[in-house]
Amino acid sequence: MTTTETVEITGHLMDHGLLSLVLDDIREYGGDYTIDRFDVGRETDDPSHAVITVIADDDEALQRTLMRLQTRGVNQVDPGEAEVATATRDGVFPDRFYSTTNLPTRVRVEGRWLEVGNPEMDCGLVLERDEQGQPARVSTLPMSDVRAGMEVVTGASGVRVTLPTPDKSAEAFGFMESEVSSEKPQAVLVRQVADGMREAKAQGKKVLWVGGPGVVHTGAAPAMVAMVQAGFVDVLFAGNALATHDIESALYGTSLGVDLAQGRGVEHGHEHHIRAINTIRQEGSIAAAVESGVLGGGIMHALVTHGKEFVLVGSVRDDGPLPDVHTDVIEGQRAMRAALPDVGFCLMVATMLHSVATGNILPASIPLVCVDINPATVTKLTDRGSSQARGIVTDVGLFLEQLAGELVPDYRR
Repeated sequence: MTTTETVEITGHLMDHGLLSLVLDDIREYGGDYTIDRFDVGRETDDPSHAVITVIADDDEALQRTLMRLQTRGVNQVDPGEAEVATATRDGVFPDRFYSTTNLPTRVRVEGRWLEVGNPEMDCGLVLERDEQGQPARVSTLPMSDVRAGMEVVTGASGVRVTLPTPDKSAEAFGFMESEVSSEKPQAVLVRQVADGMREAKAQGKKVLWVGGPGVVHTGAAPAMVAMVQAGFVDVLFAGNALATHDIESALYGTSLGVDLAQGRGVEHGHEHHIRAINTIRQEGSIAAAVESGVLGGGIMHALVTHGKEFVLVGSVRDDGPLPDVHTDVIEGQRAMRAALPDVGFCLMVATMLHSVATGNILPASIPLVCVDINPATVTKLTDRGSSQARGIVTDVGLFLEQLAGELVPDYRR
């Protein structure tokens, strides 16, 4: 005995190899398929459309396959109604819970289509009702935040996703035909990233930066400060290291004990980062150190003085850490999610772990660029499901210097 479901997908199925990925997913999940209809777009901009019957051994295997296919933008032809089950324990979803994508999502409950306002991958969908008991809202919720008694969507029925449609009027990402750019003219890449940031600001959106300590080590902190001052850094996600080495640089002129002006180690320089942390802990916070005049320069100083938001989340490797660092990673995730509303562009520089963590919570509709000297960093995002991610393999210091030159009219190092 087998069970089947008819699904459909629309998009550039051939150009991007999407149809091949969908069929591979079905086979990987132990199923089979028949292609019932395939309409190929005739012109370059015309989408293609495919209707496929998915065959699985049982309903559980079918539901898992359908959820996997939705990460590619595949929907059931007849989605039906969403099924829900009640969570019985805090921090535990019901069996067969719907595992979310980061694509724009709608859920049909009791005949009503409800828009999911905060798409995020690897979460559950929780149904909220109004005072009359009618379906009012569906939202994504991480596993750690589910509570007993919540209604959680189970299975793939009644759920539809939409692949974001590129804005043909926007040229900012025309260069990004491939997921990773490494051999294309860097001046062009920098200019187009700058255009994407300007476009987000023109739409009243925020620019989110995700940064690692390489921003400071490469000597690019002054360039980032200039972009903060020019209004192109609205939110920063980072760990203890970026903030610590930035503050070390402001206090001692070194980063990890290396003189940033001379490019060589200084005597007792290995102590500077821990002494910088201790100085800020004495003040109580980074903002307090800025207010008292103890911290007079650097990225963190610029963020505080210009009223910009930063979320620092630590790890087991951290010294100190700084008093502003979230040491509970679940609380850190919540703080990062709380900073996402109105973000219209995300730039990730010189950090693998924070880039992956941020990619996991970003909706697919937000343009995302990752810059790193290591190709593995910029490919890992797409491997983890951030389909909108595009990468530039280059030296972060040189990239940020050029970006500041594009965004800040009179920028001089």
